[in-house]
Amino acid sequence: MVERRQTQRLLYMLLFLGLALLVTFFRLLPLGSYSFPLGPILPEMEDNVTQGWGLRNLPMPDLMLCLTLAWVVRRPSMLPAWVIVVYFFLEDILLMRPPGLWALVVLLATEFLRKRTEHLRQHGFLLEYMMIFAVMLAMFVANRAVLAIVMGPQAPLGLSLAQFLGTVLAYPAIVALSHFVFGLRKPATGPEDALWQRMSNAQPATRNTANAPSAAAGWCWAGCKWVSPVRCYGGCAICN
Repeated sequence: MVERRQTQRLLYMLLFLGLALLVTFFRLLPLGSYSFPLGPILPEMEDNVTQGWGLRNLPMPDLMLCLTLAWVVRRPSMLPAWVIVVYFFLEDILLMRPPGLWALVVLLATEFLRKRTEHLRQHGFLLEYMMIFAVMLAMFVANRAVLAIVMGPQAPLGLSLAQFLGTVLAYPAIVALSHFVFGLRKPATGPEDALWQRMSNAQPATRNTANAPSAAAGWCWAGCKWVSPVRCYGGCAICN
């Protein structure tokens, strides 16, 4: 079961990198901007396009950011920090952004969410969406603040706001895609087995570290709580 779990983790990592490659390739296509293919320009839209503002000029939502945050909230072990850093650092270079700045912002945001996955999985999507909105807003403000301090080039505020709002609105769609297509769901509350399935017959253990059986027998070494053979659910420093 442990080998199957590791294989599943590797497959999801490869899936993430494949999706990242596809999205990045699309963003690098010579389309003028990351605009949506809305078809021919209507006569009433010509003035807006000429002035540099219109539907065709709206920036595309940051789909990879949505995917990264959604996967970290649901299965943090499927997306290690080094994968996130490597991808977004390469994205910074390919998109000619300040190398490492956005990668650092994304890393801090994902680690913030990673530490709160146990709390988020006990609540519905509304609370998750509110937290994601707050995290994305903090990322947006921090990125622009740093660029303003170092006087680095950055996109106009209107376009950045449009991309931020588009990214927030796209998050539920990415969550639905991950849930129904990729099968990436939040783990059930309570103890899990090696395949992230809920263990219905779990019983709490007495806190006795001297007589505690090994983790392979299904108990935490610290005697804090019933756990699976792989993962402690007691939240103690010894097992985690």
